[in-house]
Amino acid sequence: METNLNPLLCDTEEGICELPTNQTEIKVEKDTVLSKNVKVLYFTDPICSSCWGIEPQLRKLKLEYGQDVEIEYHMGGLLPDWSYNSGGISKPSDVAPHWDEVSVHYQMPIDGDVWLEDPLHSSYPPSIAFKAAQKQDNHKAILFLRNLREMLFLQKKNITRWEYVAQAAQKASLDLGQLKDDYENKAKDWFQADLDLARKLGVRGFPTFMILDQAANHQVVYGVKPYSVFEKGILNAYPQAQKKSYAKDWESLFGYYPTLTTKEFAVLGEIAVPEAQQLLDSLVEANKLTKLMTKNGALWTLKTLG
Repeated sequence: METNLNPLLCDTEEGICELPTNQTEIKVEKDTVLSKNVKVLYFTDPICSSCWGIEPQLRKLKLEYGQDVEIEYHMGGLLPDWSYNSGGISKPSDVAPHWDEVSVHYQMPIDGDVWLEDPLHSSYPPSIAFKAAQKQDNHKAILFLRNLREMLFLQKKNITRWEYVAQAAQKASLDLGQLKDDYENKAKDWFQADLDLARKLGVRGFPTFMILDQAANHQVVYGVKPYSVFEKGILNAYPQAQKKSYAKDWESLFGYYPTLTTKEFAVLGEIAVPEAQQLLDSLVEANKLTKLMTKNGALWTLKTLG
């Protein structure tokens, strides 16, 4: 059946940014190797607004089940170019109001005005940059991706531009010379391998989480879902998984993650969003945190005095 989807028009009810595809079944090869008890193949894209919306659940999952769960990031190729013309989105400026709506729905700060002020022509350049970063250091690559997303969603930076890629890489302590060399050469093939894998597995949108057990049996969590859905998937794959407790005071939370949105702080601290907002504002007043305010919410960072 032919679909009329635009990948930048995310379905907030389903929590998915969906690609035009006819394939619906996901198949996983039995030769998948797991370094931990559970492997999660995470298909995402640097400019996917629903992938930004899932960050609170994903960060909590890493804290509680990180000892048993390996999350493997794969880039999905959300926006090759602007040849798409469907779903009411045919040009960059059409995305701006949609992103503002998505921001309110997920309670995650997104400023859609980037599509009016300095629109991206594709999501491929930052995706290729991520693959170059991933080859260097997986942990740093995830920090790098987070930096890129904060630049895009909160600071309205066009992350296809190398100057912003370089800033995000330096902040993540990546080797910039190596990154640029790989970005201009081998990383294009590494990115293509991710696209091929997504196509082979029948991935049809982002975020897609494929949860594998040791026998490569799989479950799929498709789109932004409540935390309990991800937890159930992990426990189905590995019933012996133990939920790890973690400190939920504000200093510890910012120790785990150097930047947090209000929603992330609330989810990780297991408190209501209004309570989180009040506490975070008081910490700014006490000179403990800095606050980056956007028209649709804030990002909070531990203040370094010196």
